[in-house]
Amino acid sequence: MSRRRVLFLCTGNSARSQMGEALLRKLAGDRFEVHSAGLEPKGVHPLTVDALKEEGIDISDAESTNLRDYLGRVQFDDLISVCSHAESHCPDFPGVKRRYHWPFDDPAAATGSRDEQLAEFRRVRDEIKARLQAWLANPDLGLKA
Repeated sequence: MSRRRVLFLCTGNSARSQMGEALLRKLAGDRFEVHSAGLEPKGVHPLTVDALKEEGIDISDAESTNLRDYLGRVQFDDLISVCSHAESHCPDFPGVKRRYHWPFDDPAAATGSRDEQLAEFRRVRDEIKARLQAWLANPDLGLKA
């Protein structure tokens, strides 16, 4: 049985889409082939790495990927945009069966001390995790537990 392919999309592929990719891998195991990309990749934010490390997820080797690397090369079952800019600027993506728009605040825009910024990364991480848990529990997805 082939695994469903999921792509998380945001503008910079530095925080939210990286979190979505890593968290879905952890929560769903091998039920999905998971990727993330950005319209304008900026590199993985160091606080994204730190926030995920607290969840037992190591993405210290992760890199930002450009959406163009997937267009016309990989077919996805699910495309999940995690910011409004990516949703409104995403080109037509052939073959996508289900498209979701789950806007989350950009933790990379947080200001203040490192601890204050990390708190914002944690908050967004937890929101993404909760959304994924609810999505995975949805019987309409036809997923096996």
